[in-house]
Amino acid sequence: MRIAMTSVSVRDPIEAFMFYTQKLGFKEKLFMPEMKLAIVVSPEDEDGTTLLLEPRGNLGSDIFFDGIYNAGMPVIVFGVDNVEAEFERLKDKGVVFKQAPTKTEWGTPAIFDDTCGNFIQIHQP
Repeated sequence: MRIAMTSVSVRDPIEAFMFYTQKLGFKEKLFMPEMKLAIVVSPEDEDGTTLLLEPRGNLGSDIFFDGIYNAGMPVIVFGVDNVEAEFERLKDKGVVFKQAPTKTEWGTPAIFDDTCGNFIQIHQP
């Protein structure tokens, strides 16, 4: 068994699609703006796990995810080989970081705001 798709709840899938592809560099897997359906994939593994940019609000998810955001917690972690390089690349594209790379006993994380209602962590083991 393997993870084929996971999701992140976003306020607006169309805006999220633009951010995740133009700023973060993900590739389009499926984009149907008229259906508010957006699925992206890592350019490093185009046949790998996909990420559904899921519209927030279904089944009370807005309350749950707004609570996570207000607590300052990331909703998903993206692994990177070099967190410092990725931090600089994303900053150069205008991504706003809540936490710069910080070395811990578990690795080096950094946290940014995806402009769609989430904090996202990048992490280098």
